Amino acid sequence: MADYDPRLVRLYDADNPGGPDHDFFRSLADEVGARTIVDLGCGTGLLTVALAAPARTVTGIDPSASMLALARSRPGAERVTWRVGDSAAIGAAQADLVVMSGNTAQHIIGEAWHRALADIYRGLRPGGSLAFERRNPAAREWENWTRDKSYSTRQTAVGELVEWYEVTSVGETGDVSFTSHNLLTAPGQQVPEAITEHATLAFHGIDEVTADVGAAGLEPVGTWGGWRRQPMTATSPLMVFHARRPVDGIRGTVNRRCPG
Repeated sequence: MADYDPRLVRLYDADNPGGPDHDFFRSLADEVGARTIVDLGCGTGLLTVALAAPARTVTGIDPSASMLALARSRPGAERVTWRVGDSAAIGAAQADLVVMSGNTAQHIIGEAWHRALADIYRGLRPGGSLAFERRNPAAREWENWTRDKSYSTRQTAVGELVEWYEVTSVGETGDVSFTSHNLLTAPGQQVPEAITEHATLAFHGIDEVTADVGAAGLEPVGTWGGWRRQPMTATSPLMVFHARRPVDGIRGTVNRRCPG
């Protein structure tokens, strides 16, 4: 895939600051007594560094070299091992916890999603946990990704930025492709530069995700409709998952659940 523009990467942390999501992952790491943590799709490493407490081994993995360049430059980066790559880079980590934050799970499309879950299973120690979130397709969030609804202009650290989203396709299997349009006028420049980025997110419901996790051999621990572990309902905009590799090494069974 094409990498992100480094100038837009500089804005990522301001646009996506730590909040209840980071609180959830940090709390879960403490709850399960995690000593070895893998942050898959770590991006700029804001959460990754926060997880790197004393006596922990933390690895941040991301396919974006520009994201990892920023991650490696942040305070505390020396406490983390950074790897450019995808789930295959987990290897035999014997991790106590693997996390996927910031919609990472939705960026893993098609068969790559099933390979990622298999890689995570292999990378977890028996009893180790996986935690991630996905947007609930029932909320149909992509319907707001239009020029009219997303257009904005703002001053940033890299110049004046005009931005909007445009959905290009909605697939029958739930894959939503869209274009991120950015017009950046850098300081001292008069003419904006167009920076266009393309992405696809997989919108899968709770039944399908739970089945995928179970098929990979992981057993469900909890599914919530928000970062504060609110009960999951049909209208919850977010689905938060916690699963575990069975201690006995026997692959778990699929636990199908329907939104309430």
